[in-house]
Amino acid sequence: MSGVNEIRRTFIEYFAKAGHEPVASSPLVPRNDPTLMFTNAGMVQFKNVFTGLEKRPYSTAVTAQKCVRAGGKHNDLDNVGYTARHHTFFEMLGNFSFGDYFKDRAIELAWNLITKEFALPKEKLLVTIYADDDEAHGYWKKIAGLSDDKIIRIGTSDNFWQMGDTGPCGPCSEIFIDQGDKLQGGPPGSPDEDGDRFLEFWNLVFMQYEQIEPGNRVSLPRPSIDTGMGLERISAIMQGVYSNYDTDLFRALIDATSHAIGRGPTDANRASYRVIADHLRASSFLVADGVLPSNEGRGYVLRRIMRRAMRHAELLGSKDPLMFRLVATLVREMGQAYPELVRAEALITETLKLEESRFRKTLERGLTLLDEERAKLTPGGVLDGRVAFRLYDTYGFPLDLTQDALRATNNTVDTAAFNTAMEEQKVKARASWAGSGEASTDAVWFGVRDKVGATEFLGYDTENAEGVVRALVRDGKEVAELKKGETGQVVVNQTPFYGESGGQVGDTGAMIGEGVHFRVTDTHKRAGDLFVHTGVVEDGTLKLEAAVALDVDHTRRRAIRANHSATHLLHEALRLVLGDHVAQKGSLVSPDRLRFDISHPKPILAEELEKVEDIANDVMLQNTPVVTRLMSVDDAIASGARALFGEKYGDEVRVVAMGNPNGNGMGWSVELCGGTHVNRTGDIGAISIVSDSAVAAGVRRIEALTGAAARKAANNQINVAKSAASELRTSLEDLPARVAQLLDDRKRLERELSDAKKKLAMGGGGQAASGGDTGMRTVGDVKLLARAIAGIDMKDLKGLADEGKKQVGSGVVAFVSVNDDGKAGIVVGVTPDLTQRFSAVDLVRKGSEVLGGKGGGGRPDMAQAGGPDGAKAEAALDAIAAALGG
Repeated sequence: MSGVNEIRRTFIEYFAKAGHEPVASSPLVPRNDPTLMFTNAGMVQFKNVFTGLEKRPYSTAVTAQKCVRAGGKHNDLDNVGYTARHHTFFEMLGNFSFGDYFKDRAIELAWNLITKEFALPKEKLLVTIYADDDEAHGYWKKIAGLSDDKIIRIGTSDNFWQMGDTGPCGPCSEIFIDQGDKLQGGPPGSPDEDGDRFLEFWNLVFMQYEQIEPGNRVSLPRPSIDTGMGLERISAIMQGVYSNYDTDLFRALIDATSHAIGRGPTDANRASYRVIADHLRASSFLVADGVLPSNEGRGYVLRRIMRRAMRHAELLGSKDPLMFRLVATLVREMGQAYPELVRAEALITETLKLEESRFRKTLERGLTLLDEERAKLTPGGVLDGRVAFRLYDTYGFPLDLTQDALRATNNTVDTAAFNTAMEEQKVKARASWAGSGEASTDAVWFGVRDKVGATEFLGYDTENAEGVVRALVRDGKEVAELKKGETGQVVVNQTPFYGESGGQVGDTGAMIGEGVHFRVTDTHKRAGDLFVHTGVVEDGTLKLEAAVALDVDHTRRRAIRANHSATHLLHEALRLVLGDHVAQKGSLVSPDRLRFDISHPKPILAEELEKVEDIANDVMLQNTPVVTRLMSVDDAIASGARALFGEKYGDEVRVVAMGNPNGNGMGWSVELCGGTHVNRTGDIGAISIVSDSAVAAGVRRIEALTGAAARKAANNQINVAKSAASELRTSLEDLPARVAQLLDDRKRLERELSDAKKKLAMGGGGQAASGGDTGMRTVGDVKLLARAIAGIDMKDLKGLADEGKKQVGSGVVAFVSVNDDGKAGIVVGVTPDLTQRFSAVDLVRKGSEVLGGKGGGGRPDMAQAGGPDGAKAEAALDAIAAALGG
């Protein structure tokens, strides 16, 4: 039992047998902490449990939590690949007690696991405790039998954990292993503690105080336990290796890289293989949890990770995109423990391939600039930060990628100058993050939830119900009543109102009680399962414990249901037409339309959209019942139901099936969904796609209408077509041909008019026949054809000049065309025999200056310019003539 997967499984099973609830890893995007960019520790998903804001149906838990540290306070990115134990993505094994057991049981469980299940030699183990934690010292002696010299007291913050300046806190006890005197370093607390000989692999946090303010702590009424063991570290220990990258999981990823490239690691390039393996894990898991590469926030951090790995692939000599070819190996190694990888494999593969293909287009140009600048540096020299900024701004090189590329020659970047350049150009720092978790976690709602319990949702079966007012909130504070004209939030014990979630907007309607009318303008879900109705009291006073009738706006809800059901049919149709990589990246289901974002790397063709629309409507017209089932998540996924990546699901989920079954026995479209839907697919009425557009790299947005809105839109289009047919005196059937004929006629007339204008401009037609001025003159020994004309497009002036040069044979031609708004364009042509004497560029600039322009451009034989003052056309021609005479 030494493989990574076996170690993870053994840890979870050990604590499950000890009465702990196995809890799935939470997503890498935190749901309950707006201060974090990514989940970076096992306790993040339990933060509100520890602070008392949230209650769980269990008091002890065990997890294998996926974590990322690549941005913000916890950022290990720069060290990854160059040390034995730094990672952007890692797994944290942990056991937790929420007011259940404390130090003695935590120490007992930990010691028995590592010495019996993991069979680590007792004589090589030692622990640290906080300096004044005599209680922990006694338990380690009694339970583990450790001598005093193996229980080291540490008086620093390394052994005292705090959630923040205030809140739960307590002493820690870290467990170390002595890896032998072949490695450098001393025990913890010694001057040589930073060496690798003594390796810390498990931290037990004894949460026993609450920090009221700096220097003021009180004991918690229910002390708790939070532990964290790095899976990569314990795996290295149990496999007898000194680097996490030598464990079986990383060896598999590095071997896959070697196979794809065609050669294995050497001492010179080993770091590159490690970077690729680590960053592949981080990138894949972030995409699986709903993050896509972008230029800001979490997406920008993901792009930094991807591009750093892609740069190292290029260093290894990979000429084609590499990382997407490694996804299958990662899924094979980790997919059983993290099924979201399996579900998202197609999306991960497509995203990595697209991002690397894009990056390689700019990589070569950026590296050329970097190599040129690096050649100017001496070993240890500092690269100008403005150059680094140009790489960032023009070529998409994150600063840390430039720093990484300079590492081999021991060069660094002047980051102060980089930041100054960023500020000077007013470019927003793309690595900054100003987002938050999934929803507001205001303490007021957790307090209300604890006091009144969950709201029972009745809206799947009814749109009318009765309820009792359990809480009233105004301006963020609980109140006893809401008076007429006041706006606030209302919580009742049960409700048919749907709370906004999963892209579906919240319901509106009314609450009516004895002498009171409350208009509901929106409904949201707070604290998980608390339905909060926002609105205004239009009559009377609404008080706590009042009985009210709850009435959803039925017409609005009916339209919302149709649009939501249509998104399911469109989702499946899009996958069938575009491919399995299509995944929903967001939606908005409102009463007037639906908006549906999907992962797709390129514009959708008109014929593809038409096919999607046809398929969705065909299934809609089957008019089959929409079937919902309550199932466990595992059973739902096993049955073929599609889950949205990054969505948070409870132990029991609603599975919505539509259409005749297509091999899975449940339906044509089967998805996990908590929204409201039509009773039969035919209730949708019609599905009409109205637009497809790009909203981000690799993300397309589909907008569609259903039912009456779709019919109205179609009728409007028909009426426009009828009106056009009537104006053109043709039938609807012949309208396209008639319009095409008119367009052809217009093009023909435009050509004829242009030809006529050119003929007149050259002095042809009636003017030539009547002996009018053709514009031909002689300046010195040079023939000059110079004319001011009107109505000739700028794009046609060069053609006139070519004709003019043929007419003069040897000489110079100049035309000034004045358009309707008084602006002028000027062109000058010089025949080949005279280009050594006169340059068309110099001559056109003379004329442009008179017209108020600022120069021009072209070749010695042909140049063009413009100016705002067309009234000076003749003067501009005179200036050109003067230049010839000079």
